[in-house]
Amino acid sequence: MPRSSSLLLSLLLSSSLAYAAGDVRKSGAVGDGKTDDTAALQKAADAGGALEFKGGVYRLTKTITIDLAKTGYTSLIGDGTARVIMGGAGPAFRFIGHHGGSADPKTIKPETLEKERMPLVHQLEIVGEHAEADAIEATGTLQITVSETRISHVRHGVHLIERNRNVLVIGCHIYDNTGIGVFLDQVNLHQTNVTGCHISYCKGGGVVTRGGEVRNLHIAGSDIESNMGADFPPAANVEINSLGGSTAEVAITGCTLQHNSVSPGSANIRVVGPGEDRKAGPKEIKAPRWGHITIAANVFSDVRTNIELKGASGVVITGNTFWEGYEQDLLVDGCKNVVVGENNFERNPGYELWQKEQPKQGIIFRNSEDCTLNGLHINGVRQQPAALVVENSRRFHIANCTILDSDHAGILLREVKDSAVHGNFIRDDRAEKPAFKEIITEGGAGNRVAE
Repeated sequence: MPRSSSLLLSLLLSSSLAYAAGDVRKSGAVGDGKTDDTAALQKAADAGGALEFKGGVYRLTKTITIDLAKTGYTSLIGDGTARVIMGGAGPAFRFIGHHGGSADPKTIKPETLEKERMPLVHQLEIVGEHAEADAIEATGTLQITVSETRISHVRHGVHLIERNRNVLVIGCHIYDNTGIGVFLDQVNLHQTNVTGCHISYCKGGGVVTRGGEVRNLHIAGSDIESNMGADFPPAANVEINSLGGSTAEVAITGCTLQHNSVSPGSANIRVVGPGEDRKAGPKEIKAPRWGHITIAANVFSDVRTNIELKGASGVVITGNTFWEGYEQDLLVDGCKNVVVGENNFERNPGYELWQKEQPKQGIIFRNSEDCTLNGLHINGVRQQPAALVVENSRRFHIANCTILDSDHAGILLREVKDSAVHGNFIRDDRAEKPAFKEIITEGGAGNRVAE
């Protein structure tokens, strides 16, 4: 055998042996689904390194705590055949890091890179058997990565608290949970990617931020469905909520977000923009509007409201398809600097044959300013005063929209000021239709309006 081949074989064997040394059964775990493996798995976690879960069912009654400063680099590695059952309250696995800096390399302490970077959960299944069981909790971590992991029947799937940096949730199935799928909970967290995931039937929401300081959240290429329940009204597939904190610099791209229309207040995306009072030098800003959110190239359907924005600023919505907004497709209230570009809002008639309730659809802006609506295609709005309603707002520019076969009116401007409407194509060619007007103006001043 050539020397180079012999050396390669030696390296592969040594690597394999090192990896096998992390088999949790060597720490006493049984994996028969009946034995309490908590003590054995905590022993394995305390040793750090790669904890390898061979096929089996590993039962926990308490949280496995992984203090990265003590354990050093740690990963939980399965091959898709191992299941962990959490039979107690709290997370099955709690990762504790000690990173207090940002993502800037200059703020990362050498000991963090030497011991704590990139804790990993890969190809495991985590199932809850307790009402207050969670799957994974992380605080103080740098580059925690959860990949190709299935989480079900817990409360919260991935629960991020206090402070973390550079989080990846990739290719996971987070399904049928009583709380939230991916929960950014009062956390100081910049740089988070949720990519290629299936997050569905989590009753408290799919991907949710609440309070804290969240920046640079990217949700991409995922199917996010029916994350709402009767105990959590109003819930949303994606909720960006700055109350008590701030969330900004968010991209939601290339996802399908849908279902279910029977949950009160359900939304595919809900953005709540006003955050806490903030000081800017000697001045204090009262509840600033947060946002800078891009919502692009998604498919929305089958909820009460497809997108709801409250008190947000700097939101761009473009290149999406909307249908089956049972109360409306887009509701914007108290917002500023919202740009709605070329989107398709229609009924998708292939679904109307078995609908018990007919969706209204439509777009409503209230109490907002400095917004641009350009190139919208709106077809088939029902039971609304107009396909596009703008109320108590100012400095709107509405142009180049196509509005077809909708009830009552194409555009309604009610108490709107200092706005321009022009270049729109508005028609209702249905054989049976109520009285229809292209544009209705009620009150307001300083507007330039033409079809």
